[in-house]
Amino acid sequence: MEHNHAKKSDLRAESSEQIISIYRYNDSVPIITQHAKTEKRPYIHPMAAPDGVGILTEDAPSHHPWQHGLYCGFNNINNIGFWEEGLRGGYDGTIHPKSLAQPIIKENTARWKVETDWLAPDGTHMISEEQAWTFTDHGETYELDLVWSLQAETSLTYGQHIAGGLFLRMPFKEELGGKAINSAGQENENAEAKYANWVTVSMPIENRNDWAGIAMMNHKDNPQHPVTWRVDDQLGFSPSRCISGEWTQAQGTTETYKHRLFVYCGQPDIGQIERSWNSFNDSVV
Repeated sequence: MEHNHAKKSDLRAESSEQIISIYRYNDSVPIITQHAKTEKRPYIHPMAAPDGVGILTEDAPSHHPWQHGLYCGFNNINNIGFWEEGLRGGYDGTIHPKSLAQPIIKENTARWKVETDWLAPDGTHMISEEQAWTFTDHGETYELDLVWSLQAETSLTYGQHIAGGLFLRMPFKEELGGKAINSAGQENENAEAKYANWVTVSMPIENRNDWAGIAMMNHKDNPQHPVTWRVDDQLGFSPSRCISGEWTQAQGTTETYKHRLFVYCGQPDIGQIERSWNSFNDSVV
């Protein structure tokens, strides 16, 4: 007699105070892993392709060793960096995650939160951050939604910079290539610093015989939408409000950004990405 009522579409999690791994059904390898190590900026890596073949994120590449898969940060807040982790000798602050709570799993959806304190080099508490993540498994694709909240513990000025915000580093290899396309149809370097609703990056992935990709979306209710995007020479990309200029945030206020990542196998299907974008913007997050 069968007592296991789990369906193949169901998810499960293994979690500690510093790591959450989300698995499908009875798979032994996680499809996505959240890190929140003590005294380190939190990040998500690895993210597997929806069919489980190949990893779509890269951790600490030689060309940008401070980049870890999917992460959040800014290069210049009150002239303090929360991006390069002090690896290039800049005037960098530090990000301090709190202990992770267990994720909430319901059928094909997993939810978890990451809370951190951003401190200046002198110890001043500048920002209280919350990342609220929702992973939804659709089988052939999956979606990862973020509600990202930054509460100002002091008066803040976010300076103009070439990149900042939610950033994704994929395992780009120059000899194999890849492609970035934005919602306006601009590609690769032509998508750099342009305004768009979304950007998708796809490329050959190790252990796959086809490409796979991720589309990142900027919600229409976000501050300054449509936003300017960073698309770098290795196809790292980010909805980067800071490209177009500086802004301020008053002490005690909270700014919130909503993003979605739509993850797929093969070449990008623009219609499919647009449908995900529309459903994301029509939903109440």
